[in-house]
Amino acid sequence: MKNNIYLWTGNGAGKSTSAFGTALRCVGQGFKAVIIQFMKGRKDIGEFKVKNKLGKNYQIYQFGRKELIKPISNLTEKDKLLARKGFEFAKYIVKKEKPRLLVLDEINLACAIGLLDAQEVVCFLDDVPASTKVYLTGRNAPRKLIQRADFVNVINQVKMPKKWNATKGIEF
Repeated sequence: MKNNIYLWTGNGAGKSTSAFGTALRCVGQGFKAVIIQFMKGRKDIGEFKVKNKLGKNYQIYQFGRKELIKPISNLTEKDKLLARKGFEFAKYIVKKEKPRLLVLDEINLACAIGLLDAQEVVCFLDDVPASTKVYLTGRNAPRKLIQRADFVNVINQVKMPKKWNATKGIEF
């Protein structure tokens, strides 16, 4: 029996938020959720800060710079190294921790911009035990990831204010 892969992509908001909601649900039922964030390194975001409150079944690891990565204009070799480190860590943590849920936050975009190879990610997904469900998030999901996923959701932005500031506790 293969594991279930859930993929969230699109240009709208809520892809990562859906994954964090599922992680919360998982932990609430007494299971382990492991979140690996690619291209994110800010420690002041809610999903990172809550880890000590939720206990040992909620684990979150970041593999990215603190500043925002602009996918084309400011990618560095360090970004590639951090993404590779996060991917290798995902392989390790699945074997070591055997979580019920593994969230690979922003891995779709990491593949789309060349930080990771989508085919290599597919091979990894095929090796994840059936007992671990995997959430893939991020815009611009490569076709290979979409084809491998069992559930694919596209979040489209329909409307957004011209002037808008992210709200602490809602968007971060």
